[in-house]
Amino acid sequence: MKPVKNSAAFVIYGSNRFNILVVRRPYSDENFPGLLGLPAGTLKDGESHLECVLRSGREKLGVELEVVNKIGEGELERETHLLHLINFEARIIGGIPTVHQNVKNITQYIDLIWSSPSILMESARKGSLCSRIYLDTLNIKW
Repeated sequence: MKPVKNSAAFVIYGSNRFNILVVRRPYSDENFPGLLGLPAGTLKDGESHLECVLRSGREKLGVELEVVNKIGEGELERETHLLHLINFEARIIGGIPTVHQNVKNITQYIDLIWSSPSILMESARKGSLCSRIYLDTLNIKW
């Protein structure tokens, strides 16, 4: 039986619900090199999914977040583990999102943009669980 990797991703809306914050993963990323996707993090020992979202906002985007609600969750079998991921909607309550933060030993994004959710279709097709979950909630076929 493969180990379970628990993760959390989050959607931050812009001025309307047709504009979301999207991040570009580094080109050295083992799973999704250079792809655009939702900000996300892996839970640390003893950490809840909500705590992971708040920490990831600080460590990856330099912002303080407030979790608004749960959007959806799912599982996907990867080569070395079973990924269990929950998507949340979050709101920025402090700071302006920027990349690259000076935090070691976590994936740092190389770019961020505000875009429509359909920009996530490529990453969903290539196996991004957070993109798949979010697009499914909007009834967007990826």
